[in-house]
Amino acid sequence: MSSLSRELVFLILQFLDEEKFKETVHRLEKESGFFFNMRYFEDAVTNGEWDDVEKYLSGFTKVDDNRYSMKIFFEIRKQKYLEALDKRDHAKAVEILVKDLKVFSTFNEDLFKEITFLLTLGNFRENEQLSKYGDTKSARAIMLIELKKLIEANPLFRDKLQFPTLKNSRLRTLINQSLNWQHQLCKNPKPNPDIKPLFVDHTCGQPNGARAPSPVTNPLMAMPKVGGFPPLGAHGPFQTAPAPAPLGTSLGSWMVNPSSVPHQVVSAGPIGITAPNNAASMLKRPRTPPTNNLAMDYQTADSEHAVKRSRPFGLSDDANNLPVNIFPVTYPVQGPSHSLQSSDDLPKTVVANLNQGSAVKSMDFHPVQQTLLLVGTNIGDIAVWDVGSRERQAFRNFKVWDIGRCTMTLQASLANEYTTSVNRVMWSPDGTLFGVAYSKHIVHIYAYHGGADIRNHLEIDAHIGNVSDLAFSHPNKQLCIITCGEDKAIRVWDAVTGSKQYTCEGHEAPVYSVCPHTKENIQIIRLIYTNSGASVLALAYNAVHKLWKWQRNERNLMGKATASVTPQLWQPSSGILMTNDISDTNLEDAVPCFALSKNDSYVMSASGGKISLFNMMTFKTMTTFMPPPPAATFLAFHPQDNNIIAIGMEDSSIQIYNVRVDEVKSKLKGHQKRVTGLAFSNVLNVLVSSGADAQLCVWSTDGWEKQTSKFLQIPSGRTPAPLSQTRVQFHQDQVHLLVVHETQIAIHEAPKLECVKQWVPQESCGSITDATYSCDSQSIYASFEDGSVSVFAAGTLRPKCRISPTAYLPSSPSSRVYPLVVTAHPSEPNQFALGLTDGGVHVLEPPEAEGRWGTTPPLENGAGSSVAPVAASSDQPSR
Repeated sequence: MSSLSRELVFLILQFLDEEKFKETVHRLEKESGFFFNMRYFEDAVTNGEWDDVEKYLSGFTKVDDNRYSMKIFFEIRKQKYLEALDKRDHAKAVEILVKDLKVFSTFNEDLFKEITFLLTLGNFRENEQLSKYGDTKSARAIMLIELKKLIEANPLFRDKLQFPTLKNSRLRTLINQSLNWQHQLCKNPKPNPDIKPLFVDHTCGQPNGARAPSPVTNPLMAMPKVGGFPPLGAHGPFQTAPAPAPLGTSLGSWMVNPSSVPHQVVSAGPIGITAPNNAASMLKRPRTPPTNNLAMDYQTADSEHAVKRSRPFGLSDDANNLPVNIFPVTYPVQGPSHSLQSSDDLPKTVVANLNQGSAVKSMDFHPVQQTLLLVGTNIGDIAVWDVGSRERQAFRNFKVWDIGRCTMTLQASLANEYTTSVNRVMWSPDGTLFGVAYSKHIVHIYAYHGGADIRNHLEIDAHIGNVSDLAFSHPNKQLCIITCGEDKAIRVWDAVTGSKQYTCEGHEAPVYSVCPHTKENIQIIRLIYTNSGASVLALAYNAVHKLWKWQRNERNLMGKATASVTPQLWQPSSGILMTNDISDTNLEDAVPCFALSKNDSYVMSASGGKISLFNMMTFKTMTTFMPPPPAATFLAFHPQDNNIIAIGMEDSSIQIYNVRVDEVKSKLKGHQKRVTGLAFSNVLNVLVSSGADAQLCVWSTDGWEKQTSKFLQIPSGRTPAPLSQTRVQFHQDQVHLLVVHETQIAIHEAPKLECVKQWVPQESCGSITDATYSCDSQSIYASFEDGSVSVFAAGTLRPKCRISPTAYLPSSPSSRVYPLVVTAHPSEPNQFALGLTDGGVHVLEPPEAEGRWGTTPPLENGAGSSVAPVAASSDQPSR
């Protein structure tokens, strides 16, 4: 269904609700599948209207759609069964058991037998697991809490729990506007037009008097109806959870057990019948409360996308003879813009009034501490306000610092009148400096050290007369100040010394504004597909996360990740950005890292500061913990318990942290430099770590003892960087380990870390920047400093093909762009994505005609056990 049709359904839903067509409203919600009305669902569950509950759910999901859906239906049917038993209505209980619960026996026959056994008990509370079962009302209330969590975590309900914000009677308003427009087009508009039925266009009859156009005033159409859809904020999400555990193996696992869901980040849990208790909070420290506004990407087909194609996708053979499908993504500094917004969408509530004392001429918010507001006035005063506390932090009157160094023109002007006005105030990009442009000649640059600590930095006699504007810029990584003024000139100044760098002349009139073109160095540091494969999540150098989603449309009916369709840069309706804590952090020294939960519900991330836990649906920060030092440098979830995370640290230690109890369980020491990689093996029950010292360590996950360690053998003639990244990743067999270092790609066998294969690049390729297994572990994708990408056969480390940088990068001799990170699609073995040094993201896949990357070379005799490096030969396929 088109975006317009979807919006029309929402308008009709609002109209039906306002007209009190309650049954029709919920039937349309169910049949369209666009909006799940949590309030209606709650009422139906609370009242025990089980048939209505299941019918309504059927419009959005079926029992066997996924584990969340299965558990939702099971909880409802189990409650029906227990209520029948509680009423001693064994006939009804048997009917529910056979008709409703039998379907779940295919997943665990023993559990079905145990729940059947409850029929033989005089009171099912005799079962120890059900001894705390209360009355029907309280049991339904507790179950409802669990159901809401499951619904909000279920990907099938994503974007269906939030009704778009509409003014009352929006459909009536649109019809009224249409009638007004039709009336304006009438050749002979009447003062009081006769509004006929809406089934035909409106026209006025022949004129019967003076021509007097007027708007439609039909009170039935113009009068807004009172009411509207219920505020859904009260039914916002609990924080979503990781993928549910498998079906339990005991009777206890058939009952809702909130003790198994003690906080907002643990699994939705197995199907079970354990008696419920109150859920505990997630961590000991205060946490951000759950949001009451579930995010929904409500955009029309005309929405302006910040993600744009930079060049055609199907490249021809000219690009190094490789017709590769490429999806380039730009990494915008700002969030996505939305079209069709009016002034009505602007906030109208005054939150605070700040009394500056004189007329404000210019304002600018601090780029990092975003509650700090810099203000300049018409009498030359400047101030820094904290709008959060509504307190003025710092204040300065206008004063020339060194009158003797000013031009005679300025001295004469000041002698005549010493007052001046502020034209512009602006923070530098990092907020350590701010500039003030005055109406008389001068620019002041101040150094800001927090609070009331403002220090004079530069006084520049910049222009003759009015200084209209100023801006900061970073050409060639050197901070500069750009000014313009009444003397028709634009000048560039060194922000450190104040010396003039350039003068741009040629304007025939005063210059009133400058805006330097900037492209921030927002390198993509991590990059990963979501587990669903329908999105790409990136973490940039500036500590901001970006999420691109492939939407279902006519060109992409399934909404799958593909290089032929542009995804949307997604943000919740709140406009929030997922930004890591970087207070007191030097980004130059930070080692960003993140890890994604199994069901894509939340992401744990750090950029040199505290570790942050974000809700992936709302982008809100659920909690932060572990302030540096030391800072986290790598994160990995335990494969069998999402509450356990391994955290590699800057001080070379590894901390095993339990999120549920907010406690470090173990601290592992064995590396000599910071930890740069972590990988768990389910089969071997080990954790393998890698460090910037090119050392590998193996730890038992049973007691966290170190089993062995080994340093990589650096090829002769190669000198790695002092803190080079070493990455580790397990093969699907959970035994073979891919080790990635700037000097080599190697396959080791755990737990003894025996090297079975090694590949060393030619020096002309530059260092290896990253590598990863394909989702089926049959290929390895590796990126290089020269911009090229190679695809290897995972079993032999023989190159299958090489993708030249000219095949996917625009030719620009002035910029050196190359991939920093490569990530493989979780279910498409021939698709991968690259994160580039210029902030771009490219999705690559082979041409449809070929369907795969290159061909796998035949195994050579002895190749399977050789540990000798396989050099990059000149005859490797160049694709």
